[in-house]
Amino acid sequence: MNTILEIDNLSKRFANVVALDNVSLAVEKGSILGLLGPNGAGKTTLLRIINGLLTIDCGTVKVQDENVSLKTSKHIGYMPEERGLYDNMTITNQILFFGQLKGGDVKRMREVMDEYLELFNLKGQEHRKVKELSKGNQQKVQIIATLVHEPALVILDEPFSGFDPINGALLQELISRLHSRGTTIILSSHNMHAVEEMCTHIALVNHGHILLSGKLEDVKEANKTDELNVITRTPLTLDFLIDGGKVEEIEETATRQGRKGYSYRIKKKSGVHNASLLSDIGMQAEVTLFEEALPSLNDIFISYTKENPAKPETDEPA
Repeated sequence: MNTILEIDNLSKRFANVVALDNVSLAVEKGSILGLLGPNGAGKTTLLRIINGLLTIDCGTVKVQDENVSLKTSKHIGYMPEERGLYDNMTITNQILFFGQLKGGDVKRMREVMDEYLELFNLKGQEHRKVKELSKGNQQKVQIIATLVHEPALVILDEPFSGFDPINGALLQELISRLHSRGTTIILSSHNMHAVEEMCTHIALVNHGHILLSGKLEDVKEANKTDELNVITRTPLTLDFLIDGGKVEEIEETATRQGRKGYSYRIKKKSGVHNASLLSDIGMQAEVTLFEEALPSLNDIFISYTKENPAKPETDEPA
């Protein structure tokens, strides 16, 4: 696997609190990883270690095959959940200041900055001071400052916080642009819908452990049940299907996606082939939709964390 980030047996403790316990994770180049977990699960600690902001008790963290250091941090664009801008600096000076701290070339950064200002509808406001901006526009400036030096690895912690749906869509467009250019992105967010739409991989953290990780499609496949979504043009005789011995439960549901017809959620019995059940249903009515009901990312998140709620966020000193 061609990886940009490799974490091996990483542990981190604060006094008597174990924030991370033997964590291992590999992030593929060019992927979008959704880093998920309840509050206090250890996500922020992990992100700060990747950026070299916290020391490691044991284990290794490598970015582009080098142990994390000031040098590797120049390859990373990190936007923490706690925002930090200088109120009296202009938008331009703020963005270029952060970019220069990461070793960016000023001429090239101006070109990149102009592209992102255009995308976020901030063109023409470059000389305004940060304190004059709305919180949403300050958030945009923070994102641009994170990206202006064109890092190979971008880490965004709760980037949708404070954004309305329109600006959220602009951020998704920006992430898609970065992905198309081969940038690797780690997205830590509680916005499950956005994560599910954009991410190619996920990692779920709780109590300082990685509970599951991998390609999103593989994780969904591994957590699916024997349920199906079915739509027919005419109603089904439900008792007949159940008496056939292939169906465990049938529930009538509301039709979706603007489809006409009769919609059902069917739980088939274990070992029953889809083709066999489709044949039985087709004897009763014309089938317009027949699909496996894969769990949503939100369903997976809840199923893995509801029995083990994370502790309050005391994993780091103030």
